[in-house]
Amino acid sequence: MAHPRKTPDEIPYRRKTSANEFELLSINHQLEDIVSSVITIARETHYWTVGVDILDKTQKAPPALVTALSAAHRWAGTEAYNGKMATRGSVRPFQNFNAKQDAEVLHKAMKGIGTDEDAILMLLAARCNDQRQLIKAAFKKAYGKDLVKELKSELGGKFEDLVVALMTPPISYDANELRKAIKGAGTDDKVLIEILASRTGDQIKDIIKAYKKEHSGKLEKDIMGDTSGHYQRILVILLQGNREEGVDESRVEKDAKELFAAGEEKFGTDEDKFINILGNRSAEHLRKVFDAYKKIAGCDIEESIKGETSGNLESTLLAVVKCARSVPAFFAECLRESMRRAGTDDDTLIRIMVSRSEVDMLDIRAEYKKMYGESLYRTIQEDTAGDYRKALLYLCGGDD
Repeated sequence: MAHPRKTPDEIPYRRKTSANEFELLSINHQLEDIVSSVITIARETHYWTVGVDILDKTQKAPPALVTALSAAHRWAGTEAYNGKMATRGSVRPFQNFNAKQDAEVLHKAMKGIGTDEDAILMLLAARCNDQRQLIKAAFKKAYGKDLVKELKSELGGKFEDLVVALMTPPISYDANELRKAIKGAGTDDKVLIEILASRTGDQIKDIIKAYKKEHSGKLEKDIMGDTSGHYQRILVILLQGNREEGVDESRVEKDAKELFAAGEEKFGTDEDKFINILGNRSAEHLRKVFDAYKKIAGCDIEESIKGETSGNLESTLLAVVKCARSVPAFFAECLRESMRRAGTDDDTLIRIMVSRSEVDMLDIRAEYKKMYGESLYRTIQEDTAGDYRKALLYLCGGDD
């Protein structure tokens, strides 16, 4: 939907809003670099619990870590890091947040003839989801209107889809995506596989509750109604959200041998054995099993899955293996496929950029660069356009 642009005289607030937002986004990007350094140093030196209190223990902490933490403290304030693990998302809670003021900015951006898309995308992309929910409540209180409905009436196309996704709570967003995947024309198996293979057990349980509340149905029942066979079975197991915890060293070798016996060593394939082990063991345990399997079979487990299974079962088992190895690498690959094939899979691009923006986008960016030799930022820049591209690049958080 095209909207005529307002002249500067019609919107005297606009230049000020844009300048302030750009300045704040610049600060966020500087903070991002600092926090990235903190996490890298902390991992390498085993100081993973990054809290400001460690600043008082300089005799125990490496000097480089203390320097980075001090910088993070100056930028973000004690409340953001005191005793908390630093986020690996590109979007973080906005400092000096004021829901009422943000609601006013959005109201002005949509008031009158035309729409100030820049003000909308810069504000919403610089707020975490919890803050967006507070803005939505403040907007309704101040203007008596539903913010999401107002945004939908003012925006259009993929930019509208992305903004609506940003305004949806993460668990509700996943529940809605699964609903669309099941109830649309046919079944969007890619969505089912992506979400169920990558979310934690607790997240899956919350998604099931949200699905029941918002769609008056049982997620497991609806998925079973749209799937069958071994593919259905692995999805149902993942839906339980009850993976075992930790590593059982006594079973690592046994699991690896059973997987080998279920596939490479026999004529035909025992799919149930693959489903049971890959669907129930912890990610930490599976990584050790994969190492043991390679020694026994002489190839990676992924190669065996490709040779022994097919279709949606193969896709699901491969997704489970990839997520057990590295969730960020799994999403880096999904993003690559969404943009570097014929045409752009915008639904997948939006879903991943929105759902991972507060979780592990910095790690996804790093994996993407390592895997494909170019930055995620540049790929998005080349594959998209307009306000849609600007919003995606804000969520990406920077070039590598």
